[in-house]
Amino acid sequence: MKKFLALALALGLVGVFTGCSNDKAADDTSKEKETTAAETTSEIKMGRVNYAAHGDKSFAVAVVAMDGDKIVGASLDEFQFMDKTADGVVPVPNADGAFAEGFADANKPLASKVESTKYYSTHMAEAAGSTKTVLENYGAIEDHVIGKTVAELEKELKDNEGEKMLDVVSGATLVDTHGYVSALVEAAKAAK
Repeated sequence: MKKFLALALALGLVGVFTGCSNDKAADDTSKEKETTAAETTSEIKMGRVNYAAHGDKSFAVAVVAMDGDKIVGASLDEFQFMDKTADGVVPVPNADGAFAEGFADANKPLASKVESTKYYSTHMAEAAGSTKTVLENYGAIEDHVIGKTVAELEKELKDNEGEKMLDVVSGATLVDTHGYVSALVEAAKAAK
């Protein structure tokens, strides 16, 4: 999502600087490019799903931006109950209020893995020898899907079941990479 916003900002700045040109030929060329871009760019649509990408003790929130049939922006986060006394755990908003009354254990609130990346990445390193943070892994998966269509990604998923997806997604070391890519595909399908 950050990449999508950066692209939108960059395009906006190009438009501002184009308007500052005193050169008639540059203005004509800019107008021609704007017209071409407007004709070839479809409306950006957003899709979001909650998805069981990694076992049954957490859920992922996958968000994508679609331009036509291609993914142009992607964002992943995952939520699970974590020990609030552990260094780096950041509970979700209202985890210390009435929302927490529904938690089975008040000392283990729901928390975002992205916001708790320090804690969760340390856990991954200790439990599985991970050398990358959860944030770096999500970033690699997000980068992988950008520019691809749902059909292309579904073929990759079909051809690379389970941990084979680690050989496909450069920079990802999460054993459930297949599940995270699947979540982003489902978000793309939900785009409206």
